[in-house]
Amino acid sequence: MNAEPLVSVCMTAYNHAPYIGRAIEGVLSQRTTFAVELVLSDDCSPDGTGAICRDYAARYPDRIRLLTGDVNVGMRANYRRTIEACRGRYVAMCDGDDWWSDPRKLQLQAALLESDPSCGLCYTRARNYYQNTGLTEPDHEEHFTDFDHLLCRLTIANCATLARRDLIARYYAEVRPDEHPEWLTDDAPMWLWFSVRSRISYLPDITAVHRRLPDSVSHSTAYCKRIAFCDSLIDSSLWFEAHYGTVENLNRRWGMARWALEYASLDEVGPPLPDEWRHPSLRTVWRRFQEAQVGV
Repeated sequence: MNAEPLVSVCMTAYNHAPYIGRAIEGVLSQRTTFAVELVLSDDCSPDGTGAICRDYAARYPDRIRLLTGDVNVGMRANYRRTIEACRGRYVAMCDGDDWWSDPRKLQLQAALLESDPSCGLCYTRARNYYQNTGLTEPDHEEHFTDFDHLLCRLTIANCATLARRDLIARYYAEVRPDEHPEWLTDDAPMWLWFSVRSRISYLPDITAVHRRLPDSVSHSTAYCKRIAFCDSLIDSSLWFEAHYGTVENLNRRWGMARWALEYASLDEVGPPLPDEWRHPSLRTVWRRFQEAQVGV
């Protein structure tokens, strides 16, 4: 690493042996006028992911920094330590099962952030690739950059982002996500916080592909896991509403409860949904939703 990187890429992996090569190649293919480092961390995968990562790091020692550990620390801890190892002014996220499809991605986003100090996060459009069917389709038709809309419908794909590293550090210091083990995802709370503390810019270019695995945390085929994920999203949404929002968004919270129920009930053999909610905050939303019978 001779040149100080302007951009660091945070890539975490666990059991991503079939996918990690494509994710790494998407980073290496970026065409930029500045230095880019890939900070790569495999969390003691038993499937050979680590060997693939070591091979790439040995072949590209000037571009890849490999983090290693003796024990599995879990998704969130691995994510945090990888971000903290990044040195660039800006940090891009790309999980080990996603990939970048446009070699101009980092150049486009960094140019925007460099030209606008008020902008803390730039994200582009992405495609969704469904592993079990091979179907590929663009993500959301509408994309939002303000807190009120993102609180109810997060249109930011993690693999399509570039953010200021100093703001990421402030997020961890202010929100302290480690104190919220009930939040099953790290990226959604982070980008919500960015919409409060900085300006977000959106570019319509499709630069990344989000691989949707059939049994991931956010898209599980298991009924109870779907409920747990919906629970997590609404719980974090309620926390952000309480700390940064207004009561004007209350109806949208009820609408989110309805959406969560519809999503979780895709498995027709599941038990009655209201009895399955884990967090008191979500039970409150569901009860008020039933009483008022309103939605968005």
